[in-house]
Amino acid sequence: MITIDKVSKIYNGTFKAVDDLSIEIGSGEIVGFIGPNGAGKTTTIKMLTGILAPTEGTVELNGFNIQTDALEAKRQFGYVSDDPNAFLKLKGIEYLNFVADIYGIDTQTRQARIRDLSELLKMDTALNDKINSYSHGMRQKIMVMGVLIHDPYLLILDEPLTGLDPQSAFILKKLMRERADAGKSVFFSTHVLEVAEKLCDRIIIINHGKSIYEGTLDNLKSQYNELSLEEIFLEITQ
Repeated sequence: MITIDKVSKIYNGTFKAVDDLSIEIGSGEIVGFIGPNGAGKTTTIKMLTGILAPTEGTVELNGFNIQTDALEAKRQFGYVSDDPNAFLKLKGIEYLNFVADIYGIDTQTRQARIRDLSELLKMDTALNDKINSYSHGMRQKIMVMGVLIHDPYLLILDEPLTGLDPQSAFILKKLMRERADAGKSVFFSTHVLEVAEKLCDRIIIINHGKSIYEGTLDNLKSQYNELSLEEIFLEITQ
């Protein structure tokens, strides 16, 4: 269980980027986090992962508080940020082994996972190249491979489909679904409403730092019978 309880983030003493937000993410579900630019999505994700400390409230991952028991809390998830431009001087294989070392993954297990993921994502011929030579989409894929090395309970993905070609996007969505079906959880932000509609078990819409809708897209659409999904989003976030 992932619990964000009455969390707020205040900048410069006055600006509330996130305002009294509470979210629960259970096992076996994909939850989409949706909102316009500046709504507080990335700030929320950074508090969930321990990159930022909340001004108020608490964040727990499987019972571990991200502030007071950070190491155990961080073992529970894998995180892909909205900026894949990290560890650029490492080769792809060096980065994957670095992540595997951090999580204590044995040689046989990591080799099998690297082989399977690199073949699945068409990265097997690029692993000995430096990440700074990769395209944006390839960088995104190596980061996804990195978070799957230790098979975490929770995937936290910030705009994960940005820059991916259609085939890679399809594979990532399939991986997300398979993990949820296996009892794990996926929490991801997106601007692509059609992706949320097809993939998510539940969505949370945030605007001005506040949650303004939580539930299924079908339930949301039933409240606005005459409007398209895009029109509904614009209606409730204006």
